[in-house]
Amino acid sequence: MPLSFRKASSSPRGQASGRRSAGSRGAPDRGAVLSEVEELGVGMFWATDAEGNLSFLSQRALDDLGASGESMIGKPLTRVFYDIDEEAGAPTQRSLAFKLNARSKLEEQIVAVPDGRGATRWWRLNGRPLTDAGGTFRGYRGSAVDISAQYAYETQVARQSQVDELTGLANRRKLNERLSAMLAAFRITQRSCALMMIDLDRFKQVNDTMGHPAGDELLKQVGQRLTSIVGNHGEVGRLGGDEFQVLLPDMDDRGTLGELANRIVQSVSQPYQINGRRAIIGTSVGIAVAPYDGVEADELTRAADMALYSAKETRGGTFCFFTSELRDAASKTAILGDRLRDAVDRDELRLAYQPLVDPVTNEVKCFEALLRWHDEEQGDISPSQFIPVAENDDLIIRIGEIALRQACIDALAWPETIRVAVNVSAKQFIRPGYRKAVAAALAASGLPPQRLELEITESVFVGDLETVDAIFRDLKKLGVRLALDDFGTGYSSLGYLKHGHFDKIKIDQSFVRGCTENGDINPAIIAAIVALAKALGMETVAEGVEAMDELALVKERGADLVQGYIFSRPMTQEQVLAQFAEGSGTFRPSGPPRHRSERITIFRKVGLIHEDHYYDVILRNLSKTGARINGLAGVPVGTEVVLDLGHGQLVVSKVANATENSQGLKFETPLISDGSGGFMTRHRISPYSLAEAGIPLAALGAGAFPLAKWREANKSVPKFVQLELSVPGA
Repeated sequence: MPLSFRKASSSPRGQASGRRSAGSRGAPDRGAVLSEVEELGVGMFWATDAEGNLSFLSQRALDDLGASGESMIGKPLTRVFYDIDEEAGAPTQRSLAFKLNARSKLEEQIVAVPDGRGATRWWRLNGRPLTDAGGTFRGYRGSAVDISAQYAYETQVARQSQVDELTGLANRRKLNERLSAMLAAFRITQRSCALMMIDLDRFKQVNDTMGHPAGDELLKQVGQRLTSIVGNHGEVGRLGGDEFQVLLPDMDDRGTLGELANRIVQSVSQPYQINGRRAIIGTSVGIAVAPYDGVEADELTRAADMALYSAKETRGGTFCFFTSELRDAASKTAILGDRLRDAVDRDELRLAYQPLVDPVTNEVKCFEALLRWHDEEQGDISPSQFIPVAENDDLIIRIGEIALRQACIDALAWPETIRVAVNVSAKQFIRPGYRKAVAAALAASGLPPQRLELEITESVFVGDLETVDAIFRDLKKLGVRLALDDFGTGYSSLGYLKHGHFDKIKIDQSFVRGCTENGDINPAIIAAIVALAKALGMETVAEGVEAMDELALVKERGADLVQGYIFSRPMTQEQVLAQFAEGSGTFRPSGPPRHRSERITIFRKVGLIHEDHYYDVILRNLSKTGARINGLAGVPVGTEVVLDLGHGQLVVSKVANATENSQGLKFETPLISDGSGGFMTRHRISPYSLAEAGIPLAALGAGAFPLAKWREANKSVPKFVQLELSVPGA
């Protein structure tokens, strides 16, 4: 039987509550008054024993909880009343267990109470610890008010202020609060966290061609894919528009982060079904890691934003880690854009032509037109630098039309069996009237349509595929040939090959480079692409072939044409005409017998640590597994050193070979890709470690390794000869 309030109620001294107050003749019974208060719905009452077990619930409370109320009697209060979920937007408060253990007063303590009907009630508790005349603790006595309706409403409002209404993910406000709170807590415990900024590529095109409801549905599906990939490793949120964010606590391994970012890029880039129509988008990811790239929330967010901008500027559909050089690169990019516009106005861009050669007969079948820019002040500027700048502006449309017209004019002077291939940007391709631009270039030059190939990357399939298919059909009606460039590296999907638009597939050089190394799976990929192309009646081109062993492999795997330095570097129109004038349409392969690991030729000052001395050296080239340095003499082969690449990147190395003033280093742990064509270490010196050494806690900069202090403390005689350093172009 449930305990009645009259039976269990007591005065502060434990006396029966049924007594009338002294000097209050005719006053109502206290228990009766409290029961009447209960019946009016003003409140409920509860009590515990000295062990913290619930010993009493008033009748109103029992009625509120239904069948489960009686079963709660005798159980610990903390197993009956539960702390609320502060993540849901509830007010912050000390836990119930903490207050009970401290025998503190309970004031406006909100708790969750399961009822007997499978639902949860929310009560607001007030209570005081009770002691007898001897000071012995006898338990708690308290009241409760059911605030379920009010609490549910306020929680819903709080959630709506922190949740993105469209996707159900955390919104900008909640993400900012979580990031700030996490960084503050992690500074104390010296933990790290990573921040990914994600921006969808070509989302606007879906909105424009398929409508905003389709765009909304696409954003929902993107949110679902991101949540599935990230899982319980972090929190996914939507900042607004087509921007998402991922917060990853306790992650600083850039190898792991790069793998996760790559999975995100690949997953988001797979086709979507929206209202019976098929759409493809892409995504770019910027990554920053605290405390290495930022200590405060604003600083880390800016770093991730800069990395995202760099990823989109590179080519889109990739990821990029923040480096301090990106700050300088942003301003340089703006300057480069202005100079590029002036160069186009002055007609300073030129075309070079690289042959596509039949590997069996060594005869050229086609030339690819490649843009070149020689600046009077900066010299030759790589297309990898200025093409992304033009892509971020409508300038690429103007440049593309100029290149198309000039390539058609130049090709007309070649033998009529030789085709010309011209690259087409996604912005050009989807622009209304592109077919007319192609037809005009052909008409102005007189070049037969079948001699023109348009090389198109997979990025054109981003957006509404029905619109893209219509453009392809219009171009095929002109009679031009279509080639799919960089196959397998972009927004890959075999679905768009079945429509039969393409005459040629170009196997990206990333599958060719290193394809002869032991254990490499690229030969199987190359063979699969060739087999697919043959089944669909398409020609194949292997790009980027530089070594004789690579040539033998792609030839054996059945590639129809080969393009790369093994046959020729890009040539001027004058050189092409001179070769044809000599009656030669063949190119003999010439190159190293075997492929060498990819390396970056670079000249910059770095540091080298040996025992207790620090040297300045010149980094000449860099690969994943080693580097070449200049600036020291007398360094024996086998010497163990540490290469300081800057920004907290230390690489344990061994001297593998040496000349009088140059050493080749082999790394103990290979470097990893930074997502944008460079290499980096998986781990860096922690700013927390630097702080313990007396360096103020801050993001890593160019001088992240405390060189000055280290040098002062290490004055031993160096074992190697420091040579005078000279950086080319400095």
